[in-house]
Amino acid sequence: MDRHDTTLQLPVEGMRCGSCVSRVERALAAVPGVSAARVNLATREASLDVADGFRVDAARRALQAAGYDTPAATLTDGLDGGDGDDRASTDTHAHHDREADAARDRFLFALALTLPVFVLEMGGHLLPAFHHWLHGTLGHFGLNLLQFLLATAVLFGPGRVFFRHGVPALLRGAPEMNALVALGTGAAWLYSTVATFAPAAMPEGTAQVYFEPAAVIVTLILLGRWLEARARGRTGAAIRRLLDLQAKTARVQRDGAVVEVAVDALRRGERVRVRPGETVPVDGVVREGRSHVDEAMVTGEPVPVARGPGDRVVGGTVNQTGALVVEATDLGADALLARIVRMVQQAQGAKLPIQALVDRVTAVFVPVVIGVAVVTALLWWWLGPAPALPMGLVVAVTVLIIACPCAMGLATPTSIMVGTGRAADHGILFRGGDALQALRGVAVVALDKTGTLTEGRPALVGLHTVAGFDDDQALSLAAAVEADSEHPLARAVLAAAKQRGIQPPAASDFDSVTGMGVRARVQGRDVAVGAPRFMTALGIDLQPQAGLLETLSAKAHTPVLLAVDGRLAAVLALADPIKAGSREAVASLHALGVEVAMLSGDTEATARAVARELGIDAVHAGLLPDAKVEVLRRLQAEGRAVAFVGDGINDAPALATAEVGIAIGTGTDIAIESAEVVLMAGDLRKVPAALALSRATLRNIRQNLFWAFAYNTALIPVAAGVLYPAFGILLSPVLAAAAMAFSSVFVVGNALRLRRFTPIATSAGQA
Repeated sequence: MDRHDTTLQLPVEGMRCGSCVSRVERALAAVPGVSAARVNLATREASLDVADGFRVDAARRALQAAGYDTPAATLTDGLDGGDGDDRASTDTHAHHDREADAARDRFLFALALTLPVFVLEMGGHLLPAFHHWLHGTLGHFGLNLLQFLLATAVLFGPGRVFFRHGVPALLRGAPEMNALVALGTGAAWLYSTVATFAPAAMPEGTAQVYFEPAAVIVTLILLGRWLEARARGRTGAAIRRLLDLQAKTARVQRDGAVVEVAVDALRRGERVRVRPGETVPVDGVVREGRSHVDEAMVTGEPVPVARGPGDRVVGGTVNQTGALVVEATDLGADALLARIVRMVQQAQGAKLPIQALVDRVTAVFVPVVIGVAVVTALLWWWLGPAPALPMGLVVAVTVLIIACPCAMGLATPTSIMVGTGRAADHGILFRGGDALQALRGVAVVALDKTGTLTEGRPALVGLHTVAGFDDDQALSLAAAVEADSEHPLARAVLAAAKQRGIQPPAASDFDSVTGMGVRARVQGRDVAVGAPRFMTALGIDLQPQAGLLETLSAKAHTPVLLAVDGRLAAVLALADPIKAGSREAVASLHALGVEVAMLSGDTEATARAVARELGIDAVHAGLLPDAKVEVLRRLQAEGRAVAFVGDGINDAPALATAEVGIAIGTGTDIAIESAEVVLMAGDLRKVPAALALSRATLRNIRQNLFWAFAYNTALIPVAAGVLYPAFGILLSPVLAAAAMAFSSVFVVGNALRLRRFTPIATSAGQA
């Protein structure tokens, strides 16, 4: 997709099976301004990459010409920012709810009309006394007439949806599922109508009626569509939950007063008051107050995080303890929650490479099935037992019904929807469905070091004092001297003192020696802090600490020495600490059978020290951004798929080069935009979780496709009657309708099992 294109979600009405997908895609791809069109049968939506010159009304005309449509409300939705994406998402979910309600009403109406037909026909077969009473009361013609009236009401009442879409599709030479149902049930109804009103026009012994199977078939398929529509609504639960998180109003300071306004009316720079327990209404920066904020909806992490002046907060998160004043920064489509919704939508609407094959098969499947049904009917009429004509009709109807490829079209998109939605629940965002499939095949995970495996900033990791000094005293003196220094190591010392609650005393006569260290007078004592060479220059003997300094060097820790009145007082070990969860993440990747490599711009010694501590398999150190790309290409040249995990601007080329780029969401926007997968928290354990979820989703898709293809492939010959000559087995059209209807329900239900998936970092997960 061209980065300058805009992605538009367009609801599509009238799609019923996999063969519809390719027709809608071809129709929309031909619209001026559309560079790509992807259709998701599960959501009944088309995802369009559109550029200048695109018009929604042109897309609607193209859909109508192909036999489909889009809701008229779509024509009023703009393409430029604002809250259009959120509104479109809400409208889509409301549309799906209305579709499910309409499907339920059609089924219940059809059921009320079909039950009497079923009782009249089957009751007469099962209970001879009831059969004689019916014929004695209504007569043969009266009984057929009553069934005709009820079955006609079913087919052309709630069942007219099949004819309204199916017949035009037949006339266009592009038959789909509705056409199969319309052909099958229409043929049965027409044959039965002639047998009822003009039996003399038919060959002797063939004037039989099939109103009951025609009505039951329609009712069962309507039941399947209702259950499918309900299940489809559940697959979009992730986006619905995200949208429900948004606050509707905000209390904002205007003209010296606090007023409540709609969130849509907020302006950038305005200050919003957030009370304890309230939802933060807008992305912004805390200007006043301190609190803990529950950010689980963004990061997937359950522990609230501390937020104070200068910290960023995200709209949709929940303020826990204190009152905050937040300056609004990112509004509408720029808000993080809106961006997350778009990313989830894009992933759910994406098409895996495996789906392209499914679309090609289903595009020709329906016409082939119609041909098989016609040939089957002719063969039965020619070779079948008497009465050959009605038997041929019944078999042809069965073939048409059993072959509906609904399950094929739903197999992939439903699993993608549920899998990516479940990932979003855990703070893992797939930017596209292709990343979901590509991640499953990854053999090597390459990790950036600084900011990814480590915190990305130096911290005090060890404090070793000599006789006469305790830890707090040494740290207090070191912090006092470092208080006026801007060096990153100085900030690490000050942060450690603050964390221990130490208030450093005042220092005087401060002096900085570039590249060496600093010195000052503290409480009447001469205090120096710096590198070993600084201590040597000051004439301080370091021989007693030589072993300690060598150990720290082996661990890639930076020693900072403290001297007081010309005597060594302490050795402070500083390092970029390893992030919590990094060890577990590496172990989990190994458990998944994946090799782990480190790509770092740091020194060889530091990189290897970190790798040893974490159990990383391969180390590539001292790399500039272009060198990281070269390492990835060498790994790819060995025939192994590579995922790269990074967080900085310098990681963007590597993220784009790898088969799957995984960005730490706490990193830069450039890194996030270059990646296919975004981890909303900095916890590396989400990497194996994403890999496990990818494998579970692809496994679920394979299960669905096997069911869909095996079901159709196996049952079409049975429906055609291949078992009849040898075993006398002939599939009933009613059973065929039930099997066809529930095959789609099975596929959607199997996909919904992914909602129970828990991405435990140390396992591959089970679907």
